[in-house]
Amino acid sequence: MTLRIAAGGFQHETHSFAPRPTVYGDFLKPGGFPPLSRGAALFPAIEGSSTALAGALPPLRQAGATLVPLLWCLGMPAGPIQDEAFERIAAMLCADLSVALEDGALDGVYLDLHGAALTDTFPDAEGELLRRVRAILGPDVPVVISLDPHANLTAAMVDLTDGVVPYLTYPHIDKRETGARAAALLLQRVARGAPFATAFRQLDYWFTLSAQCTMAGPMQAAMAAREAMAARHGVAELGFCFGFPYADFADCGAAVSCHADSAAQAEAAVDAFITWLQAHEDDFRPDAIPAAEAVAAALRAAEGASRPVILADTQDNPGGGGHADTTGLLAELVAQGASGAVLCLINDAESAAACHAAGLGGSLALSLGGKSDGVPFDATARVVALGDGHFPLTGPMGQGNTANLGSCALVEFEPGIRVMVASRKTQAYDQAILRHLGVEPADCRIVALKSSVHFRADYAPIAECIIIAAAPGPVIADPSVLPFRHVRGTVRKRAGVG
Repeated sequence: MTLRIAAGGFQHETHSFAPRPTVYGDFLKPGGFPPLSRGAALFPAIEGSSTALAGALPPLRQAGATLVPLLWCLGMPAGPIQDEAFERIAAMLCADLSVALEDGALDGVYLDLHGAALTDTFPDAEGELLRRVRAILGPDVPVVISLDPHANLTAAMVDLTDGVVPYLTYPHIDKRETGARAAALLLQRVARGAPFATAFRQLDYWFTLSAQCTMAGPMQAAMAAREAMAARHGVAELGFCFGFPYADFADCGAAVSCHADSAAQAEAAVDAFITWLQAHEDDFRPDAIPAAEAVAAALRAAEGASRPVILADTQDNPGGGGHADTTGLLAELVAQGASGAVLCLINDAESAAACHAAGLGGSLALSLGGKSDGVPFDATARVVALGDGHFPLTGPMGQGNTANLGSCALVEFEPGIRVMVASRKTQAYDQAILRHLGVEPADCRIVALKSSVHFRADYAPIAECIIIAAAPGPVIADPSVLPFRHVRGTVRKRAGVG
């Protein structure tokens, strides 16, 4: 019998204290991901992209399934999703699901979600979306979701689905592989004809973003422990979500879910892993230093270095809700005379347009950036390169996606500091972003990047060293200082741990 599987997705990571809300238009043209697509246009738009949905399609097809397209969209991280945007997107996805059911029964549904979306009305946006999906499907149709590990996993997400499969990496270089794992779990669930036994626990402390990197340090050890415990207890999936510690609602934070043949297996695996995480709480500490100190350290490290020193502007990370337009790190680079440094990027469509009007080689007075915090960088700049912002991404995270940043420019400020200016925000996680304006990152003395961790996938191999700078921006390195009102009282978010 041929299976009918419906597939779609909805992606947003919400920062409750970010400087601007997320509107419907933000899902139409995200900087480096496919635009909102549905129906017959969905799978062609997604094929080959760096998304979990793209990874789920091949194994489902190989299993002989007839795939029914729903809707997929992504909005770049920012403030809460406005109700109008969420209601339009949820209505379209649910309408597509209803139409699919009119054409025949569904054997399963796969949804590529994020897990940290928050709207004006619904603090657990994915839980609300899944409630609506389940109301349409009824209780018996299997639903499996993939999640970004920055998900603030809730009991509702677990209860309303048959499988939760988070990415295993940060930087997220396994999106397609995660989609394939989720597809395999869905097929396993369909074949067994009954739900898995499930367990769910929330952790009682937060991880800061810089402590969540799985390439080294405590989180690498945590992921190894997760894998060992999943194998020891013979479970189908042991899902670990690190949490996104900028969402002001009760379920903000890390959590673990498990799917297994028996309740005893699921409970034992979750309990063992939670015990390991609690024992290692003090290992997870932030490593950001003030911007002035970070620039001084970068200049010292660059003396005699054969490779670029990487400065991460973590608190204006567009992947965490920053607007990619604060200028504190740029001002510090100029103040300390960091000639040969390049900063990627400042999101400022007005300045990009002014650079294009001035033309290649032209000089102009810029009031650059600062749209989100009112602190632009005012100086005379020389235009050294121009671009249309449309180019393929090539790094481990972005390969398969096409950047769509609008008009871009590379400008130079005295004393020889270059800055990429873009018309749309994106995280600086791919070397192609600079290369499209003629800059070879490996040849630079200092490269400053609007990113917290994702940059490591493409930049760590060429770096002399990496320094995490705490310059102005909303993605605070220690989120415990933010004015939370709704997080649960049992979670520890003390300074030094998050």
